[in-house]
Amino acid sequence: MDADRPFSPGTLLRDLLACLRFYSRLAIPQMRFEAAAHALPDFSRCIRMLPFAGILIALPAAVVFVIAGWLALPPFVAAAFSVAAMALATGCFHEDGLADIADGFGGGRTRERKLEIMKDSRIGTFGGVALALALILRIALLAAVLERFGLGAAFAAILAVAGVSRVVGLLPLTLLPPARADGVARAVQAPSRRLVVATLALSVILSAVLMMPLGIGFLRLCVACFAAVVSGFYMVRLARRHLDGQTGDVAGATQQVAEIAFLTALIALPHAA
Repeated sequence: MDADRPFSPGTLLRDLLACLRFYSRLAIPQMRFEAAAHALPDFSRCIRMLPFAGILIALPAAVVFVIAGWLALPPFVAAAFSVAAMALATGCFHEDGLADIADGFGGGRTRERKLEIMKDSRIGTFGGVALALALILRIALLAAVLERFGLGAAFAAILAVAGVSRVVGLLPLTLLPPARADGVARAVQAPSRRLVVATLALSVILSAVLMMPLGIGFLRLCVACFAAVVSGFYMVRLARRHLDGQTGDVAGATQQVAEIAFLTALIALPHAA
């Protein structure tokens, strides 16, 4: 398998594995053609496979949701089990970022103090409230999708939003400079705007393939994707105002906000849309 050519199966698989390892706690074995499987991924290239990685990362949570639905558990309970499965799969990767920026932006008065708070592993009041609200909203929104569109559409929505929201989470890395002299945001090579746009388009196409055959209309899907992207630009603006830059925490928080925005827009339109 040739892993050197940009679009060879080996290169694409290597990029997919890099995304899976970076964004999840899934046990991914090292392949023979991988020289440094656990090194930081090259974001200037590998994120083209992020929509597929997002779907694979969300697959256990989607399966848990379906099993809970088959067991006739109440929608809110089924959604809670699904969100818990996602948290286990990712190691609360994005939730940690959301809590950190809530504490930093809410508790710090200067840029330096905000960055200091964000680096602290302890969760404060702002972070705790933000995390609790985000979990409640995600669970309630998934339950609403199940009640409104059925189990199959909810299964597809979990997969689709996982891909779209993770690509939207790249916007701060692309549009803002690193806020710290060290850290993951500076260590990884930021993807180009062109690549992010192309990857976002791919995630929308995959979402349509997953959701439209199961009763989610094209207009509804477009509104959901648009809402996710708008929320991403809002997070970019927020990070610029507070930090004049971005960190890995900002990217993680942006994913969480984009997921909530996507699911909210998905159920906001009239049923006929």
